[in-house]
Amino acid sequence: MVRKNASKGPQRSEKTVESIRKKAYEIYEKNGRVPGRDLNNWLEAETIILKITR
Repeated sequence: MVRKNASKGPQRSEKTVESIRKKAYEIYEKNGRVPGRDLNNWLEAETIILKITR
């Protein structure tokens, strides 16, 4: 049986998610606000923030 609310990845605190969101937006702005790179910006920001918080 599969739980409907099962997580597919590590749980992140609201503070961590907010830090990633802010960093992703900084990256978006730094790179000229190129549309369609949301996921790339998010993943880059996530890598940076998680290195800092470890």
